[in-house]
Amino acid sequence: MDHPFPLRRRTLLAATALAPVGALATGVGLAPAAHAAPSATRTQLAELEQEYAARLGVFAYDTATGRVLTHRADERFPICSVFKTLAAAAVLRDLDHDGEYLARRIRYTEEYVTAAGYAPVTSRDENVANGLTVEELCAAAVSESDNGAANLLLRELGGPTAVTRFCRSLGDGLTRLDRWEPDLNSAEPWRETDITSPRAIGRTYGRLLLGGALAADDRRRLTRWLVANTTNIARFRAGLPADWVLADKTGGGSAYGVANDVGVVWPPNRPAVVLCVLSTKYDPAGPTDNPLVAKAAAVAAQGLRLM
Repeated sequence: MDHPFPLRRRTLLAATALAPVGALATGVGLAPAAHAAPSATRTQLAELEQEYAARLGVFAYDTATGRVLTHRADERFPICSVFKTLAAAAVLRDLDHDGEYLARRIRYTEEYVTAAGYAPVTSRDENVANGLTVEELCAAAVSESDNGAANLLLRELGGPTAVTRFCRSLGDGLTRLDRWEPDLNSAEPWRETDITSPRAIGRTYGRLLLGGALAADDRRRLTRWLVANTTNIARFRAGLPADWVLADKTGGGSAYGVANDVGVVWPPNRPAVVLCVLSTKYDPAGPTDNPLVAKAAAVAAQGLRLM
């Protein structure tokens, strides 16, 4: 199996410079070895699918050992708000130069962000009145999952397909974005648009946070926004030990119970682990089950012998 993303000691340390002492990686990942999930892990994941009447996709890569754990890793799932990290990364790489573009103030109307749906930052009266800088929009989209901020970033990039082009430039031939918030969250299981797979999005996040896809300063900035994530409390944060550093982004659909979480995590005193859990239901009215994602993350970590 080819290396998911180029890893360098200096790159890994730079990407985690904001993590507390003791959670920093001290080495580089090995080229991943082919590694089928242990039978007990496969059984546990299948049991979770049955318990929650869901389809579950998992991709986990331990950079310390090269071990890869997968479950439905190449099946397609709705991407939902997981795209927001990609949009912010595209702004950092393709639009910003020495912070000048990030400092640009973007003004918008209340109607614009109201139409986007969930907008805890952009809907505040003072922000509607004064606008927000591009950097503040990136932080709102990634850390707070603000739909209004995400749409404003997409507008700056030239539309949703800019995220698709960005992914293709990173070697991700599957992940794509076609619609704006909130329409992209309709999450029909047969849809060919607004999709990704656990392996594709996991590798892309790995390239952004651990590889050379972004300049060092941009990589640190993106990692900082992800570490500040406020929406993972009932997902990765609930399933993984409290002393692990998480740099992750969640996503959820308006139907089919979609619940996603993807990112890079650092157990204490060891190199990073790329972790992706995507899930969807067969029933359009199916509830979003955060415990499903939390339990799947824990099963993956146990399968890699991290817990």
